[in-house]
Amino acid sequence: MSYPSFFDDVEVIKVVDPLSNVLGAFEMGLYEFNYIDVVKSAGHSCPTVSGAYLITKEALKALYGDKPAIRGDIKVEFKEDLEDGVAGVIGNVVSQITGATDKSGFKGLAGKFARHSLMDFNAPISSSAKFTSISLDKSVEVMYDPNSVMPSPEMQPLMQKMMSGQAEPSEIKEFGDLWQDRVKRIFENTSSVIRILE
Repeated sequence: MSYPSFFDDVEVIKVVDPLSNVLGAFEMGLYEFNYIDVVKSAGHSCPTVSGAYLITKEALKALYGDKPAIRGDIKVEFKEDLEDGVAGVIGNVVSQITGATDKSGFKGLAGKFARHSLMDFNAPISSSAKFTSISLDKSVEVMYDPNSVMPSPEMQPLMQKMMSGQAEPSEIKEFGDLWQDRVKRIFENTSSVIRILE
């Protein structure tokens, strides 16, 4: 499996999942998500997918500190409608990491470990997303703005050639390389693109 090398440099997100422990999937319910996991699920790496990973990582750090985040303990709210723009893409990445879903998630065992109804859209917030630890009764809001990390000006003409079916294989590869270069720079400039509001 070949992929951009910077994928391996992205900080992992550690979680503890009580349901996973009870059902014997991971000892003590401890496991990790890395950027490659979400890229595989999304099928691509882009500023939206990387942004969803980053807002989740930074929000969970703000809520749980150095301890693993408790999967299934996290409620997530978005100001957009599920069908607006890239809200669904972001929601899918956040759901994969936190376990939170709107109505489609796990219904629980004997009233415990439920994952559904932990993700809301059209929430009355002004940030990109709001994360709440139910057990800690603590919330943080996260702003994500990748506009400070601009794409290469060479991408637009290459995209036009691809969309018109005139791009050579080498140009398609160049476009992909430039695309991933921007994603890499977003990760390298996390403090510029992410702001936590507590």
